[in-house]
Amino acid sequence: TDARDDPDMFAPRLSGRLTAELILRSPQYLNACGEYEVDLRGNKISAIENLGATENQFDSIDLSDNEIVKLEGFPLLPRMKTILLNNNRITRISKNLEKSIPNIETLVLTGNRLKNITDIRNLSGLKKLKRLVVLGNSLAKDPKYRLKIINALPHLKMLDFKKVTAKEVAGAHSFYEEHGDGDVAMSDRVDEDAGGDRSGEEGKDGKQNSTGDVDQTALRATIESAQTMEDVMKLEAALQAGSA
Repeated sequence: TDARDDPDMFAPRLSGRLTAELILRSPQYLNACGEYEVDLRGNKISAIENLGATENQFDSIDLSDNEIVKLEGFPLLPRMKTILLNNNRITRISKNLEKSIPNIETLVLTGNRLKNITDIRNLSGLKKLKRLVVLGNSLAKDPKYRLKIINALPHLKMLDFKKVTAKEVAGAHSFYEEHGDGDVAMSDRVDEDAGGDRSGEEGKDGKQNSTGDVDQTALRATIESAQTMEDVMKLEAALQAGSA
């Protein structure tokens, strides 16, 4: 039985701080993506702390619908692959996260307050990061935001549910050759793409292949963390707009 369906399995949650007691009392289950997850949604948590109490037992942590303002505070959690942080107040991303969560593959930051591409560059040390979602942040209003993020994160495969294509990689390279950016070189991504699999890139006829056009893993993870049907509809509308 899914722990979420049993109201008597867990004691009432404590609100405000992310304590060891809260972690131990929160629902833990196999999520829709086949990952062992701890559910810490909706606790008015303002800072990430005390996650050592998880004892590195989880593949995924859901911290959506809290009041977190900065992405920081992780202990060493090498098992962690997915972090869901929808609908928080995140304005900053700490440096050197690779020292604590080196194996993160999916990071969902929908509905936060990120404005500066510099914070996205602070994720560049996460070499296994494949999927990033920043819909609903101010930085995503920049017409060039995809090029900037692709340049900043050479190992990224999916951005906002859409595959990073070879055309975008070339566009990011050209953009930064023209305008200049000394923070992240494009050479690693270009070399990687030269021999990599690009099943979602544009074909000879100029149309994008359907395979891999939408990242279903990140989509399932994001929709699962939505609290209401309205949230799900907003996510689906954003996905359709991005695929147009």
